[in-house]
Amino acid sequence: MAGQKRLIIRPGAIGDCILSLPAMEWMRGSYLEIWAPSQVLSLVTFADRTRSIAASGLEMLAFGPRPGLVEELRQFDGIVSWYGANQPEFRALVADLGLPFEFLAPLPPKDSTVHAADFFLKQVGGAPPAIPRIHVPSQRPREFAMLHPFAGSAAKRWPLERFRELARILERGMRVEWCAGPEDSLDGAVRIDNLYELARHLAAARVFVGNDSGITHLAAAVETPVVALFGPADPRVWAPRGPRVAVVAKPEVDQITMQEVLEAVQRVG
Repeated sequence: MAGQKRLIIRPGAIGDCILSLPAMEWMRGSYLEIWAPSQVLSLVTFADRTRSIAASGLEMLAFGPRPGLVEELRQFDGIVSWYGANQPEFRALVADLGLPFEFLAPLPPKDSTVHAADFFLKQVGGAPPAIPRIHVPSQRPREFAMLHPFAGSAAKRWPLERFRELARILERGMRVEWCAGPEDSLDGAVRIDNLYELARHLAAARVFVGNDSGITHLAAAVETPVVALFGPADPRVWAPRGPRVAVVAKPEVDQITMQEVLEAVQRVG
């Protein structure tokens, strides 16, 4: 990859982007620029430059691009894009403009059993296993448990009342904190909008327990001991990866018992 001025365009949710980090870092050349959702840009510490997809104007390319966008795209030796892969009109447009796009499938096939991080790394010629890493400064001694009871859909959420019961049990031996996003309703929760700063905070936790969500991937990527609770999604494909990760999976996430979660906490602790 040396000698290449390369642009990577990676849309997607937090977890998808984190699982793509090994693939994106593997593509580093003499210059690497990454366009992605604004919320994940702080996690891309290995790029020479980052920009949000929204700010780039790429989404308006077919409707009258901002001045200079096409010329800017032509300055790259290669553009690897998960954006637009499923949009035939966009693919045809960039081909007509002579732009050096290579399109990649943004998600593994539905019947795949290959882990998503490995799938993304294989797409760009890398050799698995792919383990996302987000490097943060050394943290204070681990002294608290972090609970994150949210996820992108209700089917992925272990019941909140069980998280509360878990908190009461864990509080016998350590302090418990709750983690929530800006739109999540939970009094007293830690809310850190900048994902890199949130990653730094998660790195200080003794254990993290969360649902199938991007924040669970974030905790694993900073090597915090993680217990990930999975329901409908296949953990063979979507489980977080890290040196101390335990996955508890059932066809329906509310089938997971308290005893199974506590045993997983003991395994990673």
